[in-house]
Amino acid sequence: MREGGTEAPIRRSIPWQDSAYTDMEQVLLEMTRVFDICHGCRRCFNLCDSFPKLFDLIDDSESGELDSVSTSDYKRVVDACTLCDMCFMTKCPYVPPHEFDLDFPHLMLRYRAAERHAKGAIFVAEQLTKTDRNGKLARHVAPIVNWASHRRNSITRTAIESVVGVHRDAALPEFHNKTFDLQEKEQAPDINVEAPAHGRKAVIYATCFANYNNPAIGTAAQAVLAHNGVENAIVYPECCGMPQLEQGALQEVAGKAAAVAAVLVPWIDKGHDIVSLTPSCALMLKFEWPLILPENEDVKRLSEATADITEYIVDISRTEGLAEGLTPLKGGVALHLSCHARAQNMGPKAADMLRCIPDTDITVIERCSGHGGSWGMMKENFETAIKVGRPATRQVKESGSAYISSECPLAAEHLLQGLERLDDETKPRKAPHPIELLASAYGFDN
Repeated sequence: MREGGTEAPIRRSIPWQDSAYTDMEQVLLEMTRVFDICHGCRRCFNLCDSFPKLFDLIDDSESGELDSVSTSDYKRVVDACTLCDMCFMTKCPYVPPHEFDLDFPHLMLRYRAAERHAKGAIFVAEQLTKTDRNGKLARHVAPIVNWASHRRNSITRTAIESVVGVHRDAALPEFHNKTFDLQEKEQAPDINVEAPAHGRKAVIYATCFANYNNPAIGTAAQAVLAHNGVENAIVYPECCGMPQLEQGALQEVAGKAAAVAAVLVPWIDKGHDIVSLTPSCALMLKFEWPLILPENEDVKRLSEATADITEYIVDISRTEGLAEGLTPLKGGVALHLSCHARAQNMGPKAADMLRCIPDTDITVIERCSGHGGSWGMMKENFETAIKVGRPATRQVKESGSAYISSECPLAAEHLLQGLERLDDETKPRKAPHPIELLASAYGFDN
């Protein structure tokens, strides 16, 4: 493999069960090797806050080289990584099969796993990752929880910041007392038997976010699929484990992967495709789980059968053709492509999907929103997250579009907050998922 070669990037399986994987001494040795290569390249300087932190550590050191940077400072670089994968996917020339064999995000993940192995879980962070438990509890008192967590409620948000560490100004997801899976049981849309794609069958993997925080994503997806003749069912065994992955809790992620795959594979046997509603979850099912459990055949089969919702709709449009009835979205759409959608290496499928809507201008924004999952909500990161997302926010404003959309619901809300910082009085108050806009173009109201 030569520098500048054209071989496709590959990823190694994650040997999380090997004792060497969580040996901090070995982890730091590997980080020193990788950081020195990064220092000599610096192509990734403007991607996120990890690389500026690394390069500042080096530039401000005694020798101006990595040899005078203490390994105790490496944690600053790790803590700034959001596992967005953009360095691996879009910038780094040294990813495998290059002989340098760099996978920066998975090295940051390894450090977190080693730190967790040595020190144990951080209690508050651990509680925040329990999305299923939190969602099930919160839905019974959703109005109270939403009132307490709203950023206009200065008293409760100040308390939340002090206790939990979530920045008082960061917009938090709302909870719904009627979750997506409960709504589906009450009334599922009729299947359009005249649609070109009639005969397809799909399982909608609801995801914790769509299920508890934004059921409108799920009902929109279900309506669009049904209108296009796709027989569908809602299945949600549990969270994909992305929140745990961010904390380096690989054993927990492996348990979720095995459990969810065991539930979904029988649906594949019955001829169903698997459709995920949010990019982070699709990324987990398609790419991360097979690297964590490479010997699990259920996980492998699930990976091959899973599609992101935008990817799936585009496949229908190109294979059978979409059902009629789409009408223009006047004023156009500023579409933010989320990092975890791009990391799926499937192309800009959300843009391709929205371009199926006639006479609708689509402005594609490929800059990072800055949010980075739960990272951007935390007190120590929120202002940095706003700063990182400012170029994307400016592009949204400059587009002049009537609609803002992002495949990532958290990124969408973060972009809206960025617009507030630009004093944009004309900003839209919502930034729906692209599938919600497609449903709207079909005339379906959530």
